[in-house]
Amino acid sequence: MAINLDAIKAKLNQLQTSNNRTSNLWKPEPGKQIIRIVPYQHGKDNPFNELYFHYDLGKKNFLSPVTHGRPDPVVEFSEKLKSSGNSDEWKLGKKMEPKMRTYVPVLVRGKESEGVKFWGFGKLVYQELLGVIADPDYGDITDAMNGRDILVEFTPAEGPGQFPKTSIRVKPNVTPLTEDKNVMDMVTNNQPNLSDIFKEPSYDELKEALAKSLASYKSWPSIVSVATSCDLFKTPMPSITVGRPESL
Repeated sequence: MAINLDAIKAKLNQLQTSNNRTSNLWKPEPGKQIIRIVPYQHGKDNPFNELYFHYDLGKKNFLSPVTHGRPDPVVEFSEKLKSSGNSDEWKLGKKMEPKMRTYVPVLVRGKESEGVKFWGFGKLVYQELLGVIADPDYGDITDAMNGRDILVEFTPAEGPGQFPKTSIRVKPNVTPLTEDKNVMDMVTNNQPNLSDIFKEPSYDELKEALAKSLASYKSWPSIVSVATSCDLFKTPMPSITVGRPESL
């Protein structure tokens, strides 16, 4: 039996993408660490990159095309559910909306030689950082000469049902980004590109993932009806029996 070279290439690409993502992302470790947000080489007007994701869609995570203003079949399906007039379908549609996560390029103090990494965080940290920058007493904390470092403290979840906590404190003193020419060159000219780290799936890829994720709803007639009438699938879903899943 001959080796499936396409499958081998696909697996290699998957592993390379995973390694690239791991090496270019930064996650705070338990305790305190200091970072510096730097200007983004590939989007110099704003270092904050708002990305939208579908989590656990067909047992995978996907970047939503709405991140770049493009059509997303999952969002289209979600909107149809929310407009159906059925409260359970509205809840499911709301649940299927892509979730925003914001990424900024950072230098990790003490590890500057590793180059620029991307730190991803949720709405609360994002709002706090924007509030600091909007404060005239602080201003542009990313400025290479007169910016400010940030103390990040991460506390893991303390038990079942608990959530991890991330707190930040922007340093009061302004400091230069670095005095090392090699580090400055990496920041200015050799940053990774978020588009290479998080690949945008095709419309058809998302349709296939959506179909797989809807398998558990095949006994919910109205969901099947919406799925087969909104042109998201090339073939109708299987025949169903009356009922609905327990997950809502």
